[in-house]
Amino acid sequence: MKIEPMGERILIKIIEQADQTSSGIFLPETAKEKPQEGEVVALGPEVDEDDVPLQPGDVVMYPKYTGTEVKIDGVTHLIMDASDVLARIHRD
Repeated sequence: MKIEPMGERILIKIIEQADQTSSGIFLPETAKEKPQEGEVVALGPEVDEDDVPLQPGDVVMYPKYTGTEVKIDGVTHLIMDASDVLARIHRD
């Protein structure tokens, strides 16, 4: 299935947090925080690159309770306003 966001929305693939802490403790579903990082998959046609400089493949940070969750081929994604993105993440 392919989803194309409309207007000033973007499609983000949620990056799930690990089920285990760095010290080896397994976290139950109820103890996990909602993920706040995702990879940009697609941009709507009205996303202004001057205001929101994003491209597919960028890893971004977003607020906990934003967007609409959708499942695409069993993988959780978010459709959200491009202006809701808090930051782009650069990993070295």
